Amino acid sequence: MILSPKARLAAALIALCAALGVAAGFWAVYGRTGSAPGAAWFMARYFTNLTGLLVTVVFAGIALGRRQFASSWLVAGTALATLLVGIVQRMLLHGLKQRQGGDLVADILLHQAVPMLVPLFWLAFLPKGRLGWRDPLLWACYPLAYLGYALLRGSLEARYPYPFLDVGRLGWGPVLAYAAGIAAAFLLVGGGIVALDRALGARRGPSQ
Repeated sequence: MILSPKARLAAALIALCAALGVAAGFWAVYGRTGSAPGAAWFMARYFTNLTGLLVTVVFAGIALGRRQFASSWLVAGTALATLLVGIVQRMLLHGLKQRQGGDLVADILLHQAVPMLVPLFWLAFLPKGRLGWRDPLLWACYPLAYLGYALLRGSLEARYPYPFLDVGRLGWGPVLAYAAGIAAAFLLVGGGIVALDRALGARRGPSQ
């Protein structure tokens, strides 16, 4: 489906917000390393940055009127990923680093603004009553793939993206416990999104 001009404008602003967050983080890393490829490789270590790129692509596609991006399933799954970013940052990472300059801009945009704006966009503009109870399991493929990538890359580089994934310092038991807890929270919030979608769909009708 193609959304209204108002929805497409909102999508463009969200895409811009996510792109600016990633760009600010990249510029900050580039300023420290002096290497564009090195900065890109560093940025690719983090789920936050990858999700920022996902939001940029999906919402730019919506803004440009591409039907495949204006899918309730895709936008809801993207919203869930951004919520994971915001929740993990707030519960496990907040206050661990003092940020300034581009790092601070990226932190505000990607950890605070985007996790609020994307779910609100789904609530305001996407049809309801189209999600299924298996959808959270499908959405979970993205963070699970990231987990495998992060652990493999961390083992090869001896540097992990987040303290709770640091197998070298914590050991496999605590890391797997953290991962299981995050996965459970992801599925729980995903189930809540589906339940809300069904409730709103029943109230408004699936075509609304």
